[in-house]
Amino acid sequence: MTLAHGRPYLAIPGPSVVPDRVLAAMHRPAPNIYEGALVEMVDTLWADLKTVAQTRGHVALYIANGHGGWEAASANVFSRGDRALVLATGRFGIGWGESMRGLGVETEVLDFGRAAPADPDRVAEALRADRAHRIKAVALTHVDTATSAKNDIRAIRRVLDDLGHPALLMVDCIAAMGCDEFRMDDWGVDVAVAASQKGLMVPPGLAFIWFSDRARDVGRKADLRSPYWDWERRAFGEQFYQYFGGTAPTHHLFGLRESLDMLVHEEGIEAAWARHARLARAVWAAGMAWSQEGAFRLNIAEPAARGHAVTAMRLASPDGTRLRRWCEHEAGVTLGIGLGMAEPGTPEADAFFRLAHMGHVNAHMVLGALSVMQAGMAALGIAHGSGALDAATEALRDQAGSETAAPPAARMASAI
Repeated sequence: MTLAHGRPYLAIPGPSVVPDRVLAAMHRPAPNIYEGALVEMVDTLWADLKTVAQTRGHVALYIANGHGGWEAASANVFSRGDRALVLATGRFGIGWGESMRGLGVETEVLDFGRAAPADPDRVAEALRADRAHRIKAVALTHVDTATSAKNDIRAIRRVLDDLGHPALLMVDCIAAMGCDEFRMDDWGVDVAVAASQKGLMVPPGLAFIWFSDRARDVGRKADLRSPYWDWERRAFGEQFYQYFGGTAPTHHLFGLRESLDMLVHEEGIEAAWARHARLARAVWAAGMAWSQEGAFRLNIAEPAARGHAVTAMRLASPDGTRLRRWCEHEAGVTLGIGLGMAEPGTPEADAFFRLAHMGHVNAHMVLGALSVMQAGMAALGIAHGSGALDAATEALRDQAGSETAAPPAARMASAI
């Protein structure tokens, strides 16, 4: 007998839960891609996408996943032989660097490990050594999906400014966009990358690049730019098909319109950030209680360095994998694997796992997942501290009303 029958909860860090409204918006006959309702609807997307990233810059949309977004960003900025400094705080920072290297970019990786954010002092040291200013861009994740480490983007921008280094600042926001506070213009970001399947609540298949005027100017000479990846065509094309490099991803676009209605016009982007922060703190409160006994640990020790969209955790090996499988098969909650935290096939790989709290997520979903995790540890005889669920509900109660978001009229959308 299992208690998993019923509606399952996919609590992996992407694809995230797709709202029923988004699914319903996508469930329609194929539209005319040359004129009419689809073309008119797509014209409404761009301002809202800029609101999500808090920018007055430019946005291009691709039929791709996040890896495609990486390649699009690189292709529009770099030429073969250019140099990039990549700040890695987990598997996805490493992956972006590998993607650049595969395109012919000379990539220097500063690896900060799997349990801490990038250290601005080390970044400053690397940039000081670049006296000829060969480094064309500094690239890093806002939140690394594998480790849940959150980088201080403003601190890295200050390093560049203080040193007078001309490198572009490129940020992978795939895990964090729509979940963690991100202010592209205010923070001096030149290129931001995201994808549809996490905080934007749409199935995998869309990638987004936001870019500044400065990035556009630098990229005019990029010889990696191909007709398909060219953001000039997508952001400034005169024909509808140019926005997508060909046939539009029709049903994803209808879903995106619905998700942006929910995120931008109904909840408001700052309120969404506050919701994710409160839910994340509930997860962390439970984790700290569990860690009082046994081997349970949150991967990132410092709360300020944890992302609000996903929390990486560990137990003694193989208890992480045992717990994941119990939660999925016995209770219908699927947790994420410990991606990139240890060599596959080694005992350490079975220690790590992740709980996502991104996108279309509310209090009962997060509290339900925590309850299932506690039930699983009890059922499997995994030692853990007590009081986790009380701590999580206390965290939610104490924060109620303490984080206020700007009213819709104050959102950046009004100025875009």
